[in-house]
Amino acid sequence: MADLNFLKEYFSLEGKVAMVTGGNSGIGRAIATALARAGADIFLYVHSERNIEDMKKELERLGRRLKYEVGELEREEDAMSAVEKCVEAYGRIDILVNNAGTIHRAPILEGDNESWKKVINVNLSAVYYLSKVAAKYMVAQGSGKIINVASMLSFQGGIYVPSYAASKHGVAGLTKAFANELASKNVQVNAIAPGYIETANTRQIREDEKRYKEILSRIPAGRWGVPEDVAGAAVFLASKASDYVNGHILCVDGGWMAR
Repeated sequence: MADLNFLKEYFSLEGKVAMVTGGNSGIGRAIATALARAGADIFLYVHSERNIEDMKKELERLGRRLKYEVGELEREEDAMSAVEKCVEAYGRIDILVNNAGTIHRAPILEGDNESWKKVINVNLSAVYYLSKVAAKYMVAQGSGKIINVASMLSFQGGIYVPSYAASKHGVAGLTKAFANELASKNVQVNAIAPGYIETANTRQIREDEKRYKEILSRIPAGRWGVPEDVAGAAVFLASKASDYVNGHILCVDGGWMAR
């Protein structure tokens, strides 16, 4: 029989407030829902109100609260104020999940500078701004968890996605840099590096039958991941169970990096 007291002590998020950027679809939605199922109240910072009402109903059935703010993390002023919106709504922030991201695919000779700037601003600069502000509150309260969503392209160069690869390499670096400074303050900073997951960002690849099969053939698990595959890792990194995990990039990739 499972020791429910052990599970509650190490994995329960009761009484916690979790902020998830881009949390109304794909991996972000799966993470937000999982954190709520573990007991956290949820604050979403999103690009649009898509799926919000459905998520609110789902979380209410779990006995959890959901509040949100619509903004553009591409803009520095929005990113700098996003955490403040969470604190205004709930009075605190215990968990920050930097999930929001974008991608631009084009051969390097055809890529445009504006697309480069947008990807870097959303995927990397916003992570820095959000984490910096959240850390201020977490250090003051003596605890906190920052979880960044990295990528397999935190380790590899990919094809036709230089801005995305650069941004995700940067996310891995920021994760380690923040962890080094905040570990002694009882604030753990880690990242999840999803493998090939069936989301809107990978639709273009999945619609290319040749590329899809090439990728699938290299995944030891024999399948692409789904957003829910990432959720358990997020609960672990948000919970007491990961209190001595600092600056780690956790691959959730079906074994891709082991090949």
